[in-house]
Amino acid sequence: MRVDLTGQIERITYTNPENGYTIAQVKVRGEKRVVTVVGNLIEPMPGEIVELQGQWKIHPKYGEQFEVEEYRNTVPATIHGIKKYLGSGLIKGIGPVMAGRVVSRFGKKTLDIIENKINRLSEIDGIGDKRIEMIQTAWKDQKEIRSVMMFLQSHQISAGYATKIFKQYGDRSIAVVTENPFQMATDIFGIGFLTADKIAANIGFSKDSPLRTRAGILYVLNELSSDGHVYFPYPKLIEKCSEILKVDGRLVADGLNQVAADKQIVIEAEDDVLSLPENQDAGRAVYLSRYHFCETGISYMLKRLMATPKSIGPVDARQSVKWVQEQLDFSLADNQKKAILSAVQSKFMVITGGPGTGKTTIIRAVLKIYQKLHVNILLAAPTGRAAKQMSETTGFPAKTIHRMLCFNFHSGEGQKNEQDPLDCDLLIVDEASMVDTVLMHHLLKAVPQEATLVLVGDVNQLPSVGAGNILADIIASHVVPVVRLNEIFRQAQQSQIIMNAHRINNGFLPKTDVKNDENTDFYFIDQKSPERVLEIILELAANRIPQKFGIDAIDEIQVLSPMHKGLVGTANLNIELQKRLNPQKDSILYGNTTFHCHDKVMQIRNNYDKNVFNGDIGRVVAVNREIREVMVEFDGRKIAYDFTELDEVVPAYAVSIHKSQGSEYPAVIIPVLTQHYILLQRNLIYTAVTRGRRLVILVGTRKALAIAIKNDKTQQRFTRLKNRLQGKTYTRQIN
Repeated sequence: MRVDLTGQIERITYTNPENGYTIAQVKVRGEKRVVTVVGNLIEPMPGEIVELQGQWKIHPKYGEQFEVEEYRNTVPATIHGIKKYLGSGLIKGIGPVMAGRVVSRFGKKTLDIIENKINRLSEIDGIGDKRIEMIQTAWKDQKEIRSVMMFLQSHQISAGYATKIFKQYGDRSIAVVTENPFQMATDIFGIGFLTADKIAANIGFSKDSPLRTRAGILYVLNELSSDGHVYFPYPKLIEKCSEILKVDGRLVADGLNQVAADKQIVIEAEDDVLSLPENQDAGRAVYLSRYHFCETGISYMLKRLMATPKSIGPVDARQSVKWVQEQLDFSLADNQKKAILSAVQSKFMVITGGPGTGKTTIIRAVLKIYQKLHVNILLAAPTGRAAKQMSETTGFPAKTIHRMLCFNFHSGEGQKNEQDPLDCDLLIVDEASMVDTVLMHHLLKAVPQEATLVLVGDVNQLPSVGAGNILADIIASHVVPVVRLNEIFRQAQQSQIIMNAHRINNGFLPKTDVKNDENTDFYFIDQKSPERVLEIILELAANRIPQKFGIDAIDEIQVLSPMHKGLVGTANLNIELQKRLNPQKDSILYGNTTFHCHDKVMQIRNNYDKNVFNGDIGRVVAVNREIREVMVEFDGRKIAYDFTELDEVVPAYAVSIHKSQGSEYPAVIIPVLTQHYILLQRNLIYTAVTRGRRLVILVGTRKALAIAIKNDKTQQRFTRLKNRLQGKTYTRQIN
C-alpha cells in the first residue's frame, strides 16, 4: 500500500553518486521516531525537508524501511535544519563550524540572507570577500543544478551523472542532452557511450538513429584502442559494431562513411589489394584519426631521423669502447660492447634485455663517452618512478617524457616540438616498452633531426597501456640496429628474483623449493582457497614482511593482481588492505569507495590541468569537507581534487599488473589463482615478478602459475608501424 511521509533528513548513511541510490535516516514530522528511507534521491542533504511517497518494506537483515517511489524536497525551515543543511557540505565555503556561526547570527533568515543579501555574510568572523564569492557561486550552481537534475531524473538519469553533465555544460545542459545525448560520451569523463545510450533511449532516440550509430562506432574504436589496437580491420569492426549496437551491418557501413567524411576516422586500404574488386574489404583498416596521424608521423620521423647525419663529428667508436672500459674499471661483455659501439655510430638504436643483463651499465658507459665529447645529453622515461630510478642508477638527471616536452596541459601538446626542439645531441629513453603511439609521436616531434636516439627497454614485458606496440614493432621491422642482451651477470645471479624472472620468460617454472628460513628474495606460498589467499596477503602486508624485512607496509609493499574483480582482485584487495593498513576515521565516501586520510591512491586518467598522469601514485594528505576538497601528494607536489573529481583516483594498495609497468617496488605480492585463467599469460607474470627489487612473493597454486608460463600467446595488437617502417604503402579511402 502506497503511503505519504514527510520529514527532515537527519543523516545520510550511504549514497551512490552513479545511480543516486541512498540510505538515509529521516525524522518524521509530528513524531519522535527516525525511520530508514531507501531509494534514488537527488543529492540528498542532511537538514532538507522531504515529502515522500512509497511503501513500507521489511528488509531481512535491517528490518523496517521506507522504500521511496516518488518525492520532492524543500529547504529546511527550522534553525536546527538550516544548520545541518548548510554544514552538510552542500555549499563550498561553508563547513559545519562556519554553518554554526552563520545560523547563530541570522537564525531562520539565514537562507534568505544567502539568497538576497549575501554581502551581509561579511559580518561573520572568517568570511571575507573571497569566501563570499565562493559561497555565492556555489549557491547559484546548486539552484541551477537542482532544476537540471529534476529534468534529468524525469528521464531516469542519476544524480551523479547529472552533476557531471551540469559541470560540463552549465545552463546548456538540458539542450545538449535533448539534442545529442551521445555528445556526453566524448565530452565527459565517466559518462561513456553505454550510459549516454541509456539516456538517449529514455529521451526517445531510436536504436537506428544515425547519431547513435556514429557515436557507437567511435565508442567501439575507443574501447579497442584501450585494448591496445591502433586500428581495427574493417570487416571485424562492422561485425563488432553490429553486435554491440544491435543494428544491421549496412547501417554501420553507412555510419563509417559518414564518420570518415567528418574526418573523425581514417579508412585505409593496402595498395596491393585495391585491384581486387571481389575482395574489396581485404586489407582495409579503420583508425581513429589521431592514431592514424600519430602512426604515420612516427614512421616518417624515424626514417628522417635515421637519414640525417649526426650532430657530432666522426668518433673512433672502438677506441671509445676501450676508453670507457678503463673508466669503468671492469670488462664489458661482447653484447655490451656491441651496444655501446652502436650507440656511438648509429643515429637511432634499441637496447633490449631482461633484469640483470647490464642495460644500466651500457647507459652509464654511453653517458661517459658522450660527456667526454662535451655534447648535450637528455635522459627520460615514461613515468615519474622510472625517471627517478634512472637518475639514481646513472647519477645523471632524468625527467618524465611529459615534463621534458614541457607539456601544455590545456592543449594536450608538448611545447617542445619541431618548431622548438629539445636541446640535445643524445637522448636516451628508458622503459621504452611503456611508450604508446601518441606519446612516441609527441616525443619524436621534439627530437632534433641531428640527434642520436637510444631506446632502452624489455620487449618481453607487457606492452604499453595505451594503444600501440611501439618497441616490439620497431624491433620487428629490422630497419633499426637492435642489441639483445641475454647474459645474466654474476652479481645478478645472486638474486632469485632475477634468475626466476628469466626462467619464467624462457617458459620454465620458477625455482621455489626454498625453506622459509633460507636467505632468499623469492617465495611461493602454495594455497588453493581464494579466502585463504586473501588472509595470507593481508598478513604478509600488515605484519610478516614489515617485521622480517623492515619494509614499510604502505609505501614499499605493492600487491599486484592480474584482475580487478573477485576476492583477490584489486577492488576487494584495496578494501581489505585499507582496513588493515590505514583504518582512519578521517574519510570521505565517494560512490562505493571510501577515501581515508593517508591512503595510497593512483591517478587513472591523464589530467593535463593538474599535471598528473594515468598510473601516478600518491598519498591523501588532507580531507576538507568545508571546501569539498581532497588533497593528494604526488612526489612532493600537492594536488587538490574537488569531491566531484574523485572518480579520477582509486585506492592503490593493490593495483593491476598492467598499471605497475615502469615502476619498481621494494616488495611485491602477487596472487596467482586459476580464477584468473583468462588473464594468465607469461608476459603478465614476468612483468609482475620484475617489479620487485628486494622481495617477491607469489601466493596461489602451481597449476595457475604453470598455465600462465605455458601461455606465451600474447594478444595481437593491430598496428601497421612495422610495415610502414619497412616501406609498405597504403591509401586512404572514403566509400
